[in-house]
Amino acid sequence: MKNIRTILIALTITMLLSACNDNDSKADGYGNFEATEITISAENNGKLIQFNLNEGDVLQKEQLIGYIDTIALTLKREQLQVSKAVIGSKSKGVLSQIAVLNSKLKTANTNKTRVENLIKDNAGTQKQLDDVVGEIDVIKNQIRSVEIQNAPVVNELKSIDVQIKQVDDQIQKSKIINPINGTVLSKYAESNEIVSFGKPLYKIADLSTMELRVYVSETQLANISIGENVSVKIDDQDGMKTYDGKVSWIASEAEFTPKIIQTKEERVALVYAVKVHVKNDGSLKIGMPAEMWLQNQE
Repeated sequence: MKNIRTILIALTITMLLSACNDNDSKADGYGNFEATEITISAENNGKLIQFNLNEGDVLQKEQLIGYIDTIALTLKREQLQVSKAVIGSKSKGVLSQIAVLNSKLKTANTNKTRVENLIKDNAGTQKQLDDVVGEIDVIKNQIRSVEIQNAPVVNELKSIDVQIKQVDDQIQKSKIINPINGTVLSKYAESNEIVSFGKPLYKIADLSTMELRVYVSETQLANISIGENVSVKIDDQDGMKTYDGKVSWIASEAEFTPKIIQTKEERVALVYAVKVHVKNDGSLKIGMPAEMWLQNQE
């Protein structure tokens, strides 16, 4: 009987010690995995001619996903090019007049130099020089007059060039180009749908590196620094699965504990948010709960 009592006391002490150890073995932070989600929207209006993707697809940066109908834009571009050719022909006629006048001006300047040399040799008269100078002034005035007439034509050509560039930009934006490497999370449109500017087409996120947002108390904050290596644990069939993580961000201001913390005492406590980058082996999902353990305190 005495031996049984001794065994029971020993078992009770062992259980109490085990319970104490379990209470001491608490993670340094609890939180959920996040990823930077990007919603890709249409940048033009029209019919979605091609849209080759499905939820779960892994896409590469700069990959062509599809395009919006560009027939109307292509026809508008051709019309602008025709208008530019017509106006350009008018400008060429004006420019040819300027070329003729410039040739006359060059000849008149040559004659002026010749008369000036004759006057130096007492073989020319001042009247001859005055006539040549007058001719030069007349030609210059004619050139200015033609240039003034040509200015509206030049401005119109520049305006058409700007319009063509705008159409080219719209045609380019009709192509749906994936902006980042990532996994398609949601798909909001299908081929042959009519889409408008700003309509969401799909949502994508880079899941190769996940971001664990955890909350730590002020007393723990002194033991954490940006760039520090930590351990991240998730529930697994055989217990806990461990990953290597690195602290990437620490909040500069405290906030109230998120509502996922259930006890009233903990909900009113002020905590600091911490983000930890964790390389994903395919098991980590957005919203999955996880624990953070400081390696120097494990």
